[in-house]
Amino acid sequence: MIKTKKKVICIIPARGGSKGIKKKNIYPLNGKPLIYYTIKAAILSKVCDKIIVYTDSSQIAKIAKSYGAEVPFKRPKKVSGSLATTEETLKSCLLQAEKYYQTKFDICVFLACTNIFRKVSWITKAVNNLKINNKIDSSFSVHKLYKHFWTTKNNKQKKVCEWMNKYTSRQIAPKLYREDTGLACATKSQFWRKGKRIGKKVKFIINNNSLTSIDIHDTNDIKLAEYGLKLLLKKKEKDMILR
Repeated sequence: MIKTKKKVICIIPARGGSKGIKKKNIYPLNGKPLIYYTIKAAILSKVCDKIIVYTDSSQIAKIAKSYGAEVPFKRPKKVSGSLATTEETLKSCLLQAEKYYQTKFDICVFLACTNIFRKVSWITKAVNNLKINNKIDSSFSVHKLYKHFWTTKNNKQKKVCEWMNKYTSRQIAPKLYREDTGLACATKSQFWRKGKRIGKKVKFIINNNSLTSIDIHDTNDIKLAEYGLKLLLKKKEKDMILR
């Protein structure tokens, strides 16, 4: 762990309402509530001075506290609805936390309850990348892939990037990176105060695990996650919270 005076806050949003699965963030997954996997990863990363679960639910708050997170205040209604953006939520929590603890945080970590297939070391690396290099605004998990993507504009379908009309070989095509900030994302606090999840100058933490694409929102996702956990346990995968 890098020694520094910079203060780090980790925020785990977990609203009570959910459409795909009722009480999704505490839904049992292999005998543990979903939120457990994210809280434990944050604790084991050993780089977060404060780990806050930001929720409007007293039930989620109680469970979060039992696993070692802090829930010092309630998440207000304005950022608890299904249309509230992650950026609005993170900004709201940071400002409340700084007022509550009467301190300014330097680095902010975002982790999502619905993304559990993260290595603990990704959180550590994300924070330490910012501590080591002051020129970096954000460091987060990404998944390298090769796919052709299409979009619709003016009722016409077209490929997202021009190179996709030229390249067909995986070996020579430019690489794409899927942003996986829910798995691990550290950003300088001034960007969160402006309502921005990440800054302009970034450093990737590249993950090649296909399971990172599982984002738990319905019962099918739960089944995939259960299988994924069993698979990784069988492989004796290290550095992940599997139980």
